[in-house]
Amino acid sequence: MTATTTQNSSQSTAKGTLYVVSAPSGAGKTSLLKAVLGQMPELKLSISHTTRQQRPGEVNGQDYHFVTVETFQQMLKEESFLEHAEVFGNYYGTSRVWLESQLELGHDVVLEIDWQGARQVRELMPECRSIFILPPSQDELLSRLTGRGQDSEEVIQSRMAAAHREIEHFDEYDYIVINDDFDLACKDLSAIFTARRLRKESQLVRQQALLADLLNQ
Repeated sequence: MTATTTQNSSQSTAKGTLYVVSAPSGAGKTSLLKAVLGQMPELKLSISHTTRQQRPGEVNGQDYHFVTVETFQQMLKEESFLEHAEVFGNYYGTSRVWLESQLELGHDVVLEIDWQGARQVRELMPECRSIFILPPSQDELLSRLTGRGQDSEEVIQSRMAAAHREIEHFDEYDYIVINDDFDLACKDLSAIFTARRLRKESQLVRQQALLADLLNQ
């Protein structure tokens, strides 16, 4: 590498990486991401819009942007979403403008979406990286879904069936993380994000001052 190379690199901004993270219900995706993002402030979580009811403890604008069906449909007409999907009778969508602006600023963004949304995003943004989180076993998955204490037996069985359909798409993703030991799964997930930021292309921009100093004679 020459000083000229470093100087040219400083004229551009390293675009952020978009990560798509999916998992069947009960795999622990949300808990893992919350733990990892708390340790990695350079990552930003995209907050989806949804028409489902707000659950106890959830905060509007923090967990989701809770909107009416009418508002969601209007946003669809205005092409405000990068992707959208219907899950269990509710609609979910990702803001296109916010996402693209964050990536242009050099921020890494995490999308927590299902396989349908992930497929849409990959088609529109093939440069994104995708991660699928799996439970350690079917028995453990059922135990986690039952342990929530919020859903009826009918709902639990419906979610188990949906989980099987979701798991069928794991091979469409770039990385697989098994959430058996929570701390280990957090380390595995963090390693994916960290390794991506250490690519030469990213470091040429993020560390341009250091590289210029080291190459100065």
